[in-house]
Amino acid sequence: MIFIEDFADGERIIAHYLCKKKESLKTKAGKSYISMVLADKTGTIDAKVWNINHDIQNFEAGDFIKIEAEIITYQDELQLRVLKIRRSVSGEYSPENYIPATDKDVDGLLRQISALISSIEDEYIRALVESIFAQPEIAAAFPTHTAAKYMHHSYLGGLCEHILSVAQICDFLAPRYKFVNRDLLIAGALLHDIGKIHELSSLPENDYTDDGQLIGHIVITAQMIGVHAAKIPGFPKQLESLIVHSVVSHHGKHEWGSPKLPKTIEACILHCADNMDANIKMFEEALEKSEKSTNQGEWVGYNRVLARNIRKSNF
Repeated sequence: MIFIEDFADGERIIAHYLCKKKESLKTKAGKSYISMVLADKTGTIDAKVWNINHDIQNFEAGDFIKIEAEIITYQDELQLRVLKIRRSVSGEYSPENYIPATDKDVDGLLRQISALISSIEDEYIRALVESIFAQPEIAAAFPTHTAAKYMHHSYLGGLCEHILSVAQICDFLAPRYKFVNRDLLIAGALLHDIGKIHELSSLPENDYTDDGQLIGHIVITAQMIGVHAAKIPGFPKQLESLIVHSVVSHHGKHEWGSPKLPKTIEACILHCADNMDANIKMFEEALEKSEKSTNQGEWVGYNRVLARNIRKSNF
């Protein structure tokens, strides 16, 4: 198995990968070609088939495929020029090589999340969070679900890791500012991305579901809060609105997909904590990838999501 993180410009490879995305496109000159995103547990890579012939057998997105390809550099990033493709046969590959996973102890993460839920003093808020996390579909999927398709925490256990990290940041910040309702803040942190369980399919597919495309995790989460609050006798409507507001504003800006801007101090802190964890995780992943590569320079490379070149802090 030749992992994507070990690819080097100029090499020729023959190996199995998961095809996450496949598109049939045409060049400006009208020539047909295939554009793909291939994956293993170490990452993803763009791949192109420029010469569609008998060596390119039928396959679809979601298939494991065996390829022969050349590794090239295009616009400062590695890419595959694929020469041959066929569907992989069961037994030729080990599925665990294609599903990235957190390096943290998931049971430990879940215990810490459970402790945060138990620390919520308000009975209504605690009952709401407990009810959502106890829902069978949520309880079954949460420990292994991914937090994103590509950007950050896009691996087994990523959602659990991200939600705990955001909640811990919020817990740290809560006593440092006046007027903060800790229970409201912790509830928002624990629930803000829980709708991603319905927005994204499980790995290795990890793609948007119909509800993910049509509704999105923000609205899905808001709906879940409404359903579970209605089951709790006497749940205050204003409290429900405040929790929902933290969820629907956690992206922070309209242009970042946020239906509302943060208008409470808890919503503001949640947005900052969520944005901080996502951005720093992308830095961390870029630096980890650099540590495993043969490039020993201080500059890691350009990150398209962060729109900047990342440097190691070596001196």
